[in-house]
Amino acid sequence: MSDPLYKKELLRLAADATGAGRLSEPHGTGSAHNPTCGDKVTVDLIIDNERIAGIAHDTRACVLTQASAAIVGGEAVGLSRAEVLALHESVTSWLAGGDPPSAPFDVYTVFEGVTGHRNRHRCVLLPIEAVLDAFSASKPSEERR
Repeated sequence: MSDPLYKKELLRLAADATGAGRLSEPHGTGSAHNPTCGDKVTVDLIIDNERIAGIAHDTRACVLTQASAAIVGGEAVGLSRAEVLALHESVTSWLAGGDPPSAPFDVYTVFEGVTGHRNRHRCVLLPIEAVLDAFSASKPSEERR
């Protein structure tokens, strides 16, 4: 494929599918769906001290969403809800022409070909939105004890 949307590194991320699967006893499960194209991501989280201690995702989506889910699956452990929200804002801003996200999420620059395709931005953001939804669905730590 020579389409600039689908760089080799992006295809490799999607194929590696880091974090793919489901957790047997998550503290929170969330999902995000793009009705325009049918992409759907479900994320399970284990949360400890209000931070992600474990993550898994079930991604039924295009290569762009799969690659983004693999990034989140590989790098989100240790993040708080506020940090995931900041990541969402950073990636959204970068896709719209701003500065790229900082490390370890600078890997999102692999989506450089997407910046000019506004209708594909949601594909990249969907896994992050599913993580935020999982945080929202999680029980407070005192209820998990």
